[in-house]
Amino acid sequence: MEDTTHEGCPMKKRGETYRSWCDPILHHQVHEETLDDDTRLEVQTRLSRTGATQLFIGVYLADGTALYERAYARRPGETMSRALVWGVGRARRVAAERRAFSAESLGG
Repeated sequence: MEDTTHEGCPMKKRGETYRSWCDPILHHQVHEETLDDDTRLEVQTRLSRTGATQLFIGVYLADGTALYERAYARRPGETMSRALVWGVGRARRVAAERRAFSAESLGG
């Protein structure tokens, strides 16, 4: 796993999904967000070399462990901005589902 850090947060432990998707040369947009429970969201969108809108969604626990990473090779009919908005919503749902599951597991 690749470790990366951002503004004093624990390093993200990147999975194979991110490493396979990452291409810093391509134009991209990034949304990063830290939730109240320190879960970190990272959503990136970019245009591929063929002009397809692509999307990466990462949800990381407070210690940087990857909870969820998913890459979409194409988001047909979506602009980068629209894909980013959808991806942020999806990342928030993944994080909320994790919190709900954790609360159920603890009997709360």
